Amino acid sequence: MDAGVREEITRLAELAPLHNPAAVAGIDAAQARFPGVPQVAAFDTAFHAGMPQVAATYPIPWEWTTRWDLRRFGFHGLSVEYSVRRARELLGRAPPRLVVCHLGAGCSLTAVADGRSISTSMGFTPLEGVMMARRSGSIDPGLLLFLLSRRGMDPAALDRGLNEQSGLLGVSGISADMRQVLAAAEAGQERAVLARDLFVHRLIACVGAMVATLRGVDALVFTGGIGEHSASIRGAVCEAFGYIGLRLDPSSNGGSSPADRDIALQASAVRILVIAAREDLSILRQVKRVLRWS
Repeated sequence: MDAGVREEITRLAELAPLHNPAAVAGIDAAQARFPGVPQVAAFDTAFHAGMPQVAATYPIPWEWTTRWDLRRFGFHGLSVEYSVRRARELLGRAPPRLVVCHLGAGCSLTAVADGRSISTSMGFTPLEGVMMARRSGSIDPGLLLFLLSRRGMDPAALDRGLNEQSGLLGVSGISADMRQVLAAAEAGQERAVLARDLFVHRLIACVGAMVATLRGVDALVFTGGIGEHSASIRGAVCEAFGYIGLRLDPSSNGGSSPADRDIALQASAVRILVIAAREDLSILRQVKRVLRWS
């Protein structure tokens, strides 16, 4: 980490306004408190840097793409990288085709072929993709143009609405916390039911897209707060893919064990893994490599 890297992280804050400013504040605080200690930046986008061009490119005017270096970056790479390694440990082999569902406050899916990201749901910013706790996920750009040009909404209000007031919170009107939304849905609150079902609907559609991109799937990973702890969300997603031979073990799925585990039936053609998100271990691995620690 040097002044140039810090400046670049600051410059790119407009792409990740919920994350980069806090990271820079942490960098500055650590530098002030420990001026002689080296710092290492571990980027959440790095795992996706080698995505095929066809997966990283937007179908927009080529002049825009080249003039402003516009592309799909992808996020949650540290979590996905850890899940890939952990899946290999759990199964005793590296699944050739893996779909990683990182479901937390932010949600993204990644298709991994032979250990490499070949497609991911987040794009130029963490706003693209599936529905999240407070973020909308992908929206028709025409709707946003309509709000800006025909309803007088300013860009700042649009940014707040899409990043902070949408997703589970926006639809349910109750909470950004999936646990509270599920409880309200069980109690019959109509908007909570819609929020839950919309979350699952969009998640299933994206899993299906990743499976198609991989031309099949050998293992499906659930990680992140929702992925690790919501048996009902996992069950709803897995039920949709019975047609490809995916078979969930209800007792394993419903158990309260915090351990990483395979929750598929023995006869399942696809392994289903619950893996605790450990981005910290991915970061440590990168720090050791950069500083040449053994």
